[in-house]
Amino acid sequence: MKKSQVKKSSAAAAGDSGKQAVDKYMEDLKEPARGTLKKTRAMIRAAAPREATEAIGYGMPMFRYKGALMAYAAFTEHCSLFPMSVAVIDAHAKELGKHRTSKGTIQFPLDKPLAAGLVKKMVKGRVAEKNKKK
Repeated sequence: MKKSQVKKSSAAAAGDSGKQAVDKYMEDLKEPARGTLKKTRAMIRAAAPREATEAIGYGMPMFRYKGALMAYAAFTEHCSLFPMSVAVIDAHAKELGKHRTSKGTIQFPLDKPLAAGLVKKMVKGRVAEKNKKK
């Protein structure tokens, strides 16, 4: 993975918490990554349970619901979505066919977010996984 577009001294190091830290992360991004991740954030928020919260984890924005739900980040040459579930990525492999994937990440262009319907299905899949666990 290439270097993140966000300065190391930004949100997480500033001691901010939750939504404010994510807002700071987004503020530090350059376009077109900022716009793409704002759309990604809104897609996740729309599909996540109301009690899901935002945080910075592993140096990137994430939603938490019964633990880590889903994260996203911008890098030099791409954006990534981290469903934190191989099963969710595998379940949508056909729809993700044109995107580069690995065990835990889905990469997409800096200027083109993933399809909203696909993100919604992946979030719902993660929520179902979380609800099955004790």
